[in-house]
Amino acid sequence: MRKILIANRGEIAVRVIRAAREAGMEAVAVYSDCDRQARHVRMADEAWPLGGNRPAESYLRIDRLIDVARRSGADAVHPGYGFLAENEDFAAACRDAGLTFIGPTPEAIALMGSKTVAREAAARAGVSSVPGTVTPLPTELPDADVLQIASGIGYPLMLKAVAGGGGKGMRTVSGPAELPSALRAARSEAMSAFGDGAVYLERRLERPRHVEVQLLGDVHGRVVAFVERECSVQRRHQKVLEESPSPAIADPTRRALLDAARRVASSVGYTNAGTIEFLLDADGRFYFLEMNTRLQVEHPITEAVTGVDLVQWQFRLARNEPLTIPDDVASTPRGHAIECRIYAEDPDAGFMPSPGRLSRLTPPSGPGVRDDGGYDAPGEVPIFYDSLVSKLIAWAPSREEAIQRMTRALGEYDVAGVKTTIPFFRWLLATPAFRRNDVDTTFLDRELAARNGMPFAAPDDTEEDLAAIAVALETLLERPAAARSEPTSEWLRAARAEALR
Repeated sequence: MRKILIANRGEIAVRVIRAAREAGMEAVAVYSDCDRQARHVRMADEAWPLGGNRPAESYLRIDRLIDVARRSGADAVHPGYGFLAENEDFAAACRDAGLTFIGPTPEAIALMGSKTVAREAAARAGVSSVPGTVTPLPTELPDADVLQIASGIGYPLMLKAVAGGGGKGMRTVSGPAELPSALRAARSEAMSAFGDGAVYLERRLERPRHVEVQLLGDVHGRVVAFVERECSVQRRHQKVLEESPSPAIADPTRRALLDAARRVASSVGYTNAGTIEFLLDADGRFYFLEMNTRLQVEHPITEAVTGVDLVQWQFRLARNEPLTIPDDVASTPRGHAIECRIYAEDPDAGFMPSPGRLSRLTPPSGPGVRDDGGYDAPGEVPIFYDSLVSKLIAWAPSREEAIQRMTRALGEYDVAGVKTTIPFFRWLLATPAFRRNDVDTTFLDRELAARNGMPFAAPDDTEEDLAAIAVALETLLERPAAARSEPTSEWLRAARAEALR
């Protein structure tokens, strides 16, 4: 491989461009109309337009991506995460075009991309799943039959989209009366989000933890499992903060967890990067949940605690090189790492997206701090895509020190022009429950409900400054004309104009 097309945008495109450059390869970026001046476009060796703005018009166009790869002379494609990263048709189209797809095979994506088929694969590998239906519920199945199946599983339970992710096509059902309407809603949302309305039933564990295991697999049959990531801090089933290692897992459980993940991946001949997700109950029992056949958003915390560059290994594995990472290096955590997903969202308005123009953006730095960002200032956060601005990672020798370092880094993060989740994270890291590791997948929603609308953010410093200037100018303007003179400072004249607008 000498030239890689990156079929993505934002921070993950920036991450892969940097890795390609370090590996001595050229990076080809693609962009929609609104991303013409984006950071990943300016960083790449060359950039090609896809047209349009919405994903269906640009980053989801397999034909245009393959055409750009051909015309640019790229010989490999990295899909990043999201968009087409878990699309077997895209992986197959790359292979058919003679391009190296830097990820698993189309067959592995198709197999493990279906949650119910993946559950069957886990069962064959001797790994237990949460009790539920093995196959999708037929769309024509009468409600009475669904109710009978549900009674055999037991309430509360979850309705989940077979092709789902990110909390879409998912409903919690507390009892039989809720099931018919929840089933219709889950199917409709799954069809809208994934083009597949198939759903299945799964027992809802009470206050479980969500943990996951990063994997790498080579074409020679070796699979390496990495120290787990704790992903229980979720808002409406979507991760917002991750840490590694899980503070709830001791070494014996870790060894069993990693062995289970390795068995599942090996049983399907998995290659390149992937992640096995598990639910962990209060008694320390873990259950297979699903597999993500791509690089994860939260991969940097695994890199932080193991010292392994996962994207560089994706390149090597795509070249059919053997995995030479020792198992003990992958499975033994070195310190503790936390990742906060900095979104352009307004936490004081129900986390509504806050797209717009970034007028100022200065990420933090210093020992143990990494910022994987996708934007520069001035720049634009478009309305058409996920609003992730950056991923902030803090590493330290212990969890307590990592929390303190992340708190310091969040305090240094300077963003203006859009609302962000930075104030929310500063609150979250200070909550007693998080500090004492009393978390589960419902923890954050409970904590948010208890706030009862209390604001996260202190008054914006810029607004405070302008308010102070306005008061001073009002006092000045109320003085007799003879006692005042026109300000000579350009800055003061501009400030007065801004304050009096």
